[in-house]
Amino acid sequence: MSAPTTLLITGGAGFIGSHACVELLDHGYELIVVDDYTNSTPEVFARVERVAGRFLGTVYELDIRDRRALSAVFDRHTVDAVVHFAGLKSVSGSTRTAIEYYHTNVGGVTTLLQAMDEHGVHQLVYSSSCSVYGDAGPGPLDESTPARPTNPYAASKWACEQLLADICRWHPEYTVLCLRYFNPVGAHPSGLLGEDPRGTPDSLMLFLAQVAVGTREQLTVHGADHPTPDGTAVRDYIHVMDTVDAHRVALDHLADSPGMHVYNLGLGRGSSILDVVAAFSRICGRSIPYRVAPRRPGDVAELVADVGAVARAWGWHPTRDLDDMCRDAWRFQRFNPYGYADSARRPTTKEE
Repeated sequence: MSAPTTLLITGGAGFIGSHACVELLDHGYELIVVDDYTNSTPEVFARVERVAGRFLGTVYELDIRDRRALSAVFDRHTVDAVVHFAGLKSVSGSTRTAIEYYHTNVGGVTTLLQAMDEHGVHQLVYSSSCSVYGDAGPGPLDESTPARPTNPYAASKWACEQLLADICRWHPEYTVLCLRYFNPVGAHPSGLLGEDPRGTPDSLMLFLAQVAVGTREQLTVHGADHPTPDGTAVRDYIHVMDTVDAHRVALDHLADSPGMHVYNLGLGRGSSILDVVAAFSRICGRSIPYRVAPRRPGDVAELVADVGAVARAWGWHPTRDLDDMCRDAWRFQRFNPYGYADSARRPTTKEE
C-alpha cells in the first residue's frame, strides 16, 4: 500500500473484528471503528492498541441499523472502503430469535449500503459464513455449491449475499468481496486478544478453553450420531490470524475487478468435535470432560471448504494448523480466565 487508506470497520470490538484491527494497523491503514457491544466490550480496544503499538482511531458506539448515526460517521470521515463484521452469529440463538437475526443481519447490510451509497463509497469486504451451504453433503465444498441454509442465521447470511450480488448487478461501480468463513478459532499469539463474547459461548474451542481453565464444568457435545467417522459433527477450522490476514489480502484486490466475488476461507480439511477435544487436551495437558446431548435444530453433519478459488485468485493460503489454533486459544484463556473483565475502559464516542 503506497499511502494510508481509511477503512470503516463495523463490529470492530468483536472476536474477528478486533484481530482485524491489529492486522490492518500493522499494515498502515487508518481505521474508523463502529460497534454497539451487543456481543463484545470496548475494553478490547486498549489491548488492540497495545499489540499494534499505535492509536486505533476514532471509535463510535452505535447500531449500524441507525441510519442517521451511521451517516454522521461518513459525514465526519473520508472512507475509502468498508470491512463489515457486525452482526449476530449464533446458530442456536438464531433458532430462538429468528426475526432479530433477519432484522440485525439483513437490516444492517441494507442500512450500511444506504450510507455508503450516499457518500460515494463503493468497496466492501463482507463477512459471510460457510453455514450458507447448510446440509450440502460431504465436502470439500466450493463456492459453486448451491446454498441450502438450515437455520435463520445461515439464511440471513445468504439473504445478505443475494442482496449484495444484486446491488453489484445493477450498480457496476460496486465491488464486494464476500468471504465465507469456516469456523474461525484461536487467538492472537501474544495472549492479549482472543474470543470473549457475552454469555454462553457458541464456539467449540472457546468452550473447551473455559472448561480447561475451570470456569465451566464440562463440554456438551451436541450429537454423536452424525454420519461421520466418530459420530460427531465435522467442521473446517481456521485460525483467526489467518482469517484476518485474508481480509488484509482482500483489500489489496478490491481494485482488481468490479462486481461480487465470493471466496471460502478455511483450512481445507475437516476435524470432528472429538478430534478438537483430543487436540486441545494434548495442548493444555489435561483431560476435557464432556457429555453427549441430542443434536440442536439446524445443525449439519459436515462442512469442509474447498479453498482452491482464493489460492488461485490471490495466491493466498492459511499457514496455521489445528495445534496452533488450540495453543493460541489456550494461551489467551490461561492469561485471561475471565476474558477482558479487568481491562481498562477506553473512551468511545457515542452516537445518540
